[in-house]
Amino acid sequence: MKLVWDNIGKWLQNLHISMTHHFAAVLAILLLTAHPAYTADYRMITIDDALKLAAQQNKDIRMAMEYRNLVEGRYVEERAAALPKLSLTATGTMSRDETQRAMSQAIPLSRKAYGAGIILNQPLFTWGQVSAAIRAAEIGLKTADDKLTLYRQAVSRDVSAAFYDVLLAKEFQSIASQNLAQKLRHSDEAKRKYAAGTATDYDVLSADVAVKNARPEVIQTDNLVKISRERLGILIGLEGDDFKVQGELAAELSQPPDVHEAANVAILNRPELSELQHQIGIQKEVITVYQSQDKPRVDLQASFGWQDLTMEDSHASGQVSSGAIVFSFPFFDGFRTEGKVAQSRSELNTLVIQAEKLKDNIRLQTVESVNALKESGEILQSLTGVVAQAERLSEMAEKGFIYGVKTHLDVQDAQLALKQARGNLAKARRDYIVARVTLQWVMGTPELVK
Repeated sequence: MKLVWDNIGKWLQNLHISMTHHFAAVLAILLLTAHPAYTADYRMITIDDALKLAAQQNKDIRMAMEYRNLVEGRYVEERAAALPKLSLTATGTMSRDETQRAMSQAIPLSRKAYGAGIILNQPLFTWGQVSAAIRAAEIGLKTADDKLTLYRQAVSRDVSAAFYDVLLAKEFQSIASQNLAQKLRHSDEAKRKYAAGTATDYDVLSADVAVKNARPEVIQTDNLVKISRERLGILIGLEGDDFKVQGELAAELSQPPDVHEAANVAILNRPELSELQHQIGIQKEVITVYQSQDKPRVDLQASFGWQDLTMEDSHASGQVSSGAIVFSFPFFDGFRTEGKVAQSRSELNTLVIQAEKLKDNIRLQTVESVNALKESGEILQSLTGVVAQAERLSEMAEKGFIYGVKTHLDVQDAQLALKQARGNLAKARRDYIVARVTLQWVMGTPELVK
């Protein structure tokens, strides 16, 4: 009878220990992964939501929009050179000069005049200077559009990468939490077997050490999620604590494009190259402007108004007008114009060289991006099914330890293999998705939300 009560006591003791540790495990995981009480106040963000928010609130895109406003102002400024200049003037003068008596007694000594008028200045012929400046300003509007497209594409790439970085961090957090839960279960089993006399104190101590070593990783991955969310928040104009991402690291493998075809598409679509081509066009017009500075030009100058004039006892008022066509020819300016033209031609040649250099860089970026996509796809394909095998291996090791056919080291090896398999698969999915996004950016065809 005593033996029976001893066995019942041991069973209750083991049950108490097991329940205590299971409760501690669940509580620890909940505390490490639990959300604040105001979870309902979080804004859930998908990848499409993130791209839309970035298009509206990203600071780089807003700066590019303001740059376009600046260029529009410059266009209006340059166009003004071809339009007439009108100004309104008003004068009032009063003078008296008694020294005029020395010349003649008939000359009036005092004079009063009041008047107002409109003055017109209109360039008639400028040797192409004004029209070239207007054309340069029009091309400048296109460079502003190129810059806006450039920033939109870069932000789309960065937002996509940051979004999937958050998902990867969450996956690492889940893996770390599951790893801790596994080690807590194994620790409970080691203590149960030790109480039953089928395990040693080494097994218990080793399991406890494994639990303690697993906790820091849970804390680190939790912090990684917060940091990754803050990085994404900066790009989309939200605070990291105000939103959570919604999505999954799902990657569908597809055949990478041909390198040469991708490079040709990139050269056609990259806004950097388009901007350089437009800058070349602007520089050609600048050369025309400088070449005309030592050439003849013709301007119209005219005025029309009203004047009231009083000289001694004489008084009259009425309309006053004048007009003139002015021809000017600055045929020698000390070779200043020649120097400006030489500088502009050198800048034009530099832009042409930069465009060719950019094409080479784009081809290299295309090769690197296509190869990176192939590499990440092959890695992802090689990891397919590994997680299921590792989960099966871990389950077999834990059951084997319970039945006494597996050692503690076998369980640790199986848990480590499972953790590595899950982490490698999550990273491979993220790398493949980001490699595909990067290739789309290199080709100038990323997903944009305007």
